[in-house]
This record gives sequence, structure tokens and C-alpha cells, in this order.
Amino acid sequence: MRFARRRSPVIADDVSRTIGPMFDMLSLSAHLPEVRLAPGEVVVNEGGTSGALWVLVSGSLQVRKGSVVVNTIARPGALIGEVSALLDTAYSATVEALEPTVLRHAADGQALLASDPRITRLVAVGLAERLNFVTTYLADLKHQYGDAPGLTMVSDVLNQLAQRQAPKARPGSARDPDPAY
Repeated sequence: MRFARRRSPVIADDVSRTIGPMFDMLSLSAHLPEVRLAPGEVVVNEGGTSGALWVLVSGSLQVRKGSVVVNTIARPGALIGEVSALLDTAYSATVEALEPTVLRHAADGQALLASDPRITRLVAVGLAERLNFVTTYLADLKHQYGDAPGLTMVSDVLNQLAQRQAPKARPGSARDPDPAY
């Protein structure tokens, strides 16, 4: 991991309205130091607790939970570590570079989130979009497959998502560890 010189902040309010919220995150994070990663270098480890937040500038990242690849991130302005910073918990996945990648690094993720309401709003919108996607996907599964074996938990998950207010969420699964499929 190599830190690069900071770039001058870019002020582009007119452009950000037409390009979207991820451009805003790039301009709002322009003051942060940049880190260059080679392919295979790890940004965060599942279970790690540095409290840092990262903003993707260029390149692509792979997200793994255990040995399962769950996502690829390639959109400039995407955040890494925002859920852990908001919940003050360990990172829920390992994230590593797939190609030469540039990230901006905020050592204190919570301080960055609290530093500007526009950043907090961008994070909230991003998390709401992801929650909406997951909820829609689960509802579609239920609609397509009903109560097929192995999918009966979809109704429970949808109810939990709709009613979740507190206490803190605990990662993991309550499903049978050895289902008879």
C-alpha cells in the first residue's frame, strides 16, 4: 500500500448535479490521502476493526464473505467500510484489489461521516438503495417460488427488514447449518 500526494479539491456543484451522487463523494473526499494498491492487496479484512473508511477513485475491488465472492466494486466514489463505521463493528467482508486501484483513505471513518452532512446523506442514500434492492429481490423470490423448500425463510427475512429498529444487528444465520436439500 503506497500513499500518494493529495490532489487539490475539485468544486463542481453544477457537474455533480448531472453526474450523480458518486461524483459528489469524489469531490467531497478530495482532501483525503490517496492509497495505491496492486492486484491482490487487501483493503480490509473480514473481522478487522480499524474504523477506517475508503473511497474508490479508480480500479476495481472484490468483496468476499469467507471464501464466497459477493460483489465487485468498480464505480468511482463507492465507499468501503461505511457499515462498519456507522455501526462501530468489525468489517463484515474482505475487500481486495482486482487490478491497480486508487482509494482515498479516512483513518477515522466516523469523523469523516460526521464532518459534512452531504457525506452522511450520500451514505444514507447508498445504504437505502442497497436495502431497497435486497428487499425487492427477496420479495421477487417469494413471488416466484412461494414457500418452496429452502426459501421459506424469505418471509421471515422480509418481516425482519420491515420491522428492524433495534437492537444492534448480529451477523450470521439462524438457518439449519445442514439443511436437507
